[in-house]
Amino acid sequence: MKYKRLTKEQFEALHQEFSNFLATQSIDKAEWDSIKADKPEVAEQELDVFSDLIWEGVLTSAQYLEHFSKNHIFLFHCQEKLIQSIVLKAVESEVNFMEKEGLQWLSDNLFTDTVEIHLGKKEYEAERNAAIFDLIKQGAILSDGQLYLQINGIIQS
Repeated sequence: MKYKRLTKEQFEALHQEFSNFLATQSIDKAEWDSIKADKPEVAEQELDVFSDLIWEGVLTSAQYLEHFSKNHIFLFHCQEKLIQSIVLKAVESEVNFMEKEGLQWLSDNLFTDTVEIHLGKKEYEAERNAAIFDLIKQGAILSDGQLYLQINGIIQS
């Protein structure tokens, strides 16, 4: 398996897509039920292949990621050959970016010496989607890029 198996909830949400996936392999509901009962290892393989297909599609279309922790915000722009990052760090340890007040504090203090801003860019060491998946495994989430674009626009001006 290249990525990780989808959760039960994710499979339920993608029920129709999974049915279509099985149909492309000429597996109908009766045959799927039979496979699950008689050949559970084959059923497991089908779940893994489907999971990898879904992950591959999601990661290929991913453009922005965000990862919030108590004192840091990591913003990533995933381009074709490289990933750009903006890291915001609160110097004051009592600030918590995981709470609404922490984000308001950031807005009020962005250009003071209580916020460190680090810009970076790095070519992917591995395959692009694998690198993005590693960030997700570390806690990053897919985003629409709005925060990255806002912060980047402010920094560039």
